[in-house]
Amino acid sequence: METAVNKYETVFVLNATLTEEATAALVKKFSDLIASDTAAPEVNEIGKRKLAYLIDDMSEGYYVQMNFSAKPSFVAELERIFGITEGVMRSIVVRMPE
Repeated sequence: METAVNKYETVFVLNATLTEEATAALVKKFSDLIASDTAAPEVNEIGKRKLAYLIDDMSEGYYVQMNFSAKPSFVAELERIFGITEGVMRSIVVRMPE
Protein backbone atom coordinates (compact mmCIF):
# COMPACT_ATOMS: atom_id res chain seq x y z
CA MET A 1 0.00 0.00 0.00
CA GLU A 2 1.43 3.34 -1.07
CA THR A 3 1.36 6.25 1.38
CA ALA A 4 -0.30 9.46 0.19
CA VAL A 5 1.72 12.56 -0.51
CA ASN A 6 0.60 15.57 1.53
CA LYS A 7 1.40 19.28 1.37
CA TYR A 8 3.45 20.71 4.22
CA GLU A 9 4.85 24.01 5.38
CA THR A 10 7.92 24.29 7.55
CA VAL A 11 9.36 27.30 9.31
CA PHE A 12 12.72 27.11 11.00
CA VAL A 13 14.75 29.67 12.89
CA LEU A 14 18.50 29.73 12.49
CA ASN A 15 20.99 31.28 14.87
CA ALA A 16 21.31 34.94 13.82
CA THR A 17 25.02 35.02 14.70
CA LEU A 18 25.89 32.59 11.89
CA THR A 19 27.81 34.05 8.95
CA GLU A 20 25.98 34.68 5.68
CA GLU A 21 27.77 31.69 4.14
CA ALA A 22 26.80 29.38 7.01
CA THR A 23 23.19 30.56 6.88
CA ALA A 24 23.03 30.06 3.10
CA ALA A 25 24.59 26.60 3.50
CA LEU A 26 21.94 25.53 6.03
CA VAL A 27 19.09 26.85 3.86
CA LYS A 28 20.56 24.98 0.87
CA LYS A 29 21.03 21.83 2.97
CA PHE A 30 17.35 21.70 3.92
CA SER A 31 16.18 22.72 0.46
CA ASP A 32 18.27 19.94 -1.10
CA LEU A 33 17.09 17.45 1.52
CA ILE A 34 13.45 18.20 0.71
CA ALA A 35 14.15 18.18 -3.04
CA SER A 36 15.76 14.72 -2.72
CA ASP A 37 12.41 13.28 -1.60
CA THR A 38 10.06 15.27 -3.85
CA ALA A 39 10.13 18.34 -6.09
CA ALA A 40 12.09 21.42 -5.06
CA PRO A 41 10.36 23.33 -2.25
CA GLU A 42 9.16 26.93 -2.43
CA VAL A 43 11.68 28.79 -0.27
CA ASN A 44 10.92 32.11 1.40
CA GLU A 45 13.83 33.52 3.38
CA ILE A 46 12.14 35.94 5.75
CA GLY A 47 15.42 37.07 7.27
CA LYS A 48 16.44 38.34 10.71
CA ARG A 49 13.59 39.06 13.08
CA LYS A 50 13.28 39.72 16.78
CA LEU A 51 12.24 36.62 18.70
CA ALA A 52 9.13 36.67 20.89
CA TYR A 53 11.25 35.34 23.76
CA LEU A 54 14.92 34.57 24.36
CA ILE A 55 16.18 31.27 23.00
CA ASP A 56 19.66 30.29 24.22
CA ASP A 57 20.17 33.93 25.34
CA MET A 58 19.51 35.13 21.76
CA SER A 59 16.99 37.86 20.97
CA GLU A 60 17.12 37.52 17.14
CA GLY A 61 16.80 34.67 14.70
CA TYR A 62 16.96 34.12 10.93
CA TYR A 63 13.58 32.82 9.73
CA VAL A 64 13.09 30.56 6.71
CA GLN A 65 9.77 29.20 5.42
CA MET A 66 9.42 26.35 2.91
CA ASN A 67 6.36 24.78 1.26
CA PHE A 68 6.67 21.24 -0.10
CA SER A 69 4.90 17.95 -0.75
CA ALA A 70 6.10 14.73 0.86
CA LYS A 71 5.14 11.45 2.48
CA PRO A 72 4.59 11.46 6.27
CA SER A 73 7.65 9.24 6.79
CA PHE A 74 9.87 11.91 5.23
CA VAL A 75 8.46 14.58 7.55
CA ALA A 76 9.50 12.54 10.58
CA GLU A 77 13.04 12.32 9.19
CA LEU A 78 13.10 16.06 8.42
CA GLU A 79 12.06 16.88 12.00
CA ARG A 80 14.81 14.58 13.31
CA ILE A 81 17.43 16.33 11.18
CA PHE A 82 16.20 19.76 12.31
CA GLY A 83 16.69 18.59 15.90
CA ILE A 84 20.29 17.46 15.46
CA THR A 85 21.55 20.25 13.20
CA GLU A 86 23.70 22.82 14.95
CA GLY A 87 22.50 26.33 14.20
CA VAL A 88 18.79 25.48 14.07
CA MET A 89 17.17 27.10 17.10
CA ARG A 90 13.52 26.13 16.47
CA SER A 91 11.53 24.40 13.75
CA ILE A 92 7.99 23.32 13.02
CA VAL A 93 6.43 21.29 10.22
CA VAL A 94 2.69 21.66 9.63
CA ARG A 95 0.47 19.70 7.26
CA MET A 96 -1.50 22.08 5.05
CA PRO A 97 -5.26 21.57 4.51
CA GLU A 98 -6.33 20.01 1.22
